[in-house]
Amino acid sequence: MTTETDILIVGTGFAGLGMAIQLKRSGRENFIAIERAGDVGGTWRDNHYPGIACDVPSHLYSYSYLPNPDWSRVFSPGGEIQAYIRKCAEDEGILPHIHFHTNMLKSTWDEDAKRWIVETSKGTYAAKILITGTGHLADGHMPNIEGLDSFTGDVFHSADWDHSVPLEGKRIGVVGSGASAIQIVPEMQRLASELVVFQRSAPYMIPRWDRAFTEGERRMCRRDPSVVEDMRSEIFWSGEFNFAQRRNIPRFLNEAKALAVGHREANIKDPELLAKLTPDYEIGCKRLLISNTYYPAVAAENATLEASALQRVEGNTAYGASGTGYDLDVLVFATGFEAVRPPFATRIFGTEGISLDERWDQGMQAYDSIAVNGYPNLFIINGPNTGLGHNSVVYIIEAQVDYIMEALAQIDAQNIEVIEVKRAAEDAYMEKLDAMAQGTVWLAGGCKSWYVDERSGRLTLVWPDFAHSFRDENGTFHPEGYDMQPAPVAAE
Repeated sequence: MTTETDILIVGTGFAGLGMAIQLKRSGRENFIAIERAGDVGGTWRDNHYPGIACDVPSHLYSYSYLPNPDWSRVFSPGGEIQAYIRKCAEDEGILPHIHFHTNMLKSTWDEDAKRWIVETSKGTYAAKILITGTGHLADGHMPNIEGLDSFTGDVFHSADWDHSVPLEGKRIGVVGSGASAIQIVPEMQRLASELVVFQRSAPYMIPRWDRAFTEGERRMCRRDPSVVEDMRSEIFWSGEFNFAQRRNIPRFLNEAKALAVGHREANIKDPELLAKLTPDYEIGCKRLLISNTYYPAVAAENATLEASALQRVEGNTAYGASGTGYDLDVLVFATGFEAVRPPFATRIFGTEGISLDERWDQGMQAYDSIAVNGYPNLFIINGPNTGLGHNSVVYIIEAQVDYIMEALAQIDAQNIEVIEVKRAAEDAYMEKLDAMAQGTVWLAGGCKSWYVDERSGRLTLVWPDFAHSFRDENGTFHPEGYDMQPAPVAAE
């Protein structure tokens, strides 16, 4: 049996849920969201490691139309963000539209039926419009480490934390030094008898200006919505100011670097450790991290910073690329996500019968960062060139949802059966983005990062401009970039 629907959404994190909310608010009821897990929330559901929190202030890292006056802190913990997402789903009446424990296995464009046929773990769906909202941080990346299967202790990824493993007094190794690792390391340092951090490359880090909101502040936010709006505006435009660093402008780079260097030198007094923690690339080339607790943790007496990647494992001994071995009881992999080649792309097959992953053999790309030639009636939220290194991705998601809502309105008004972006329009858009990316710190900063596809050297994850320019460029549907085929008129 096939379940028919006008619109099928894949995923119920910020992207998929935001899409569902706007469909519901517009009066549309014939839509379904499929979710592989048993709850909404996406990365905030899946990531529940000790110390997890957002690195964007919460009043901006939330839907603009569903403000939360009760955030506990400037940077709220992950569980609080997950609770917010769930409340949004409940309050907006989205839960009845969600089919949980339903994993997309394969989506195929049916040229005859002009529908997407979506095979899932719970049966088959047919949809006129397919919308993916799976995000960049959906599937944890586990590196291929020689001998890892011989490790005698416990092993898990930060995105699949095993809370059943006792950590008190254990010898713990944390693999990675990125955004998740810098939150995990201080928590592990407090618990471990010995802690080893395997650092492939040193991150730039600045202070985290975090604090709890007072009850008076939260009460004021509840009474006067303009207070939240003012905070959102201040946070947003402060982030936009910081984008100048990514454009490789010396003045702004030097200001950011001075802040990071001062933070590092204020916390690390040992010259040898300081040298290990000093990056060898330009600031902003990799994700700029914020923490007040990471440097004190790696400088603690029970901590060792191994300034090389984990290379191999023999029994309970983990060896860095330097050749130094460490006897450990637990290995925690904080090694990021499958972002450059998202797994969902291997499961979507267009008009030529090839997967999106194969179509993207030189890196992800999409017209207006949302539609791909050869994949009709498909919109991708939070896909190619939608990431931000300096502001809230929820802002980008809302712009993309607005775009799709305008597209759907035109499809309805003109009785469009098939809408497909023109290849020339997609290529022209990507040429423009590639030109914008040249000279940015992501391409010219001397680092290897997940923002850049190593197959082509192209910037495929990040929007190479201010966040507000994304909304200016891509918050409005551009019909001129599409071929649109009306549905046949039924004979009388």
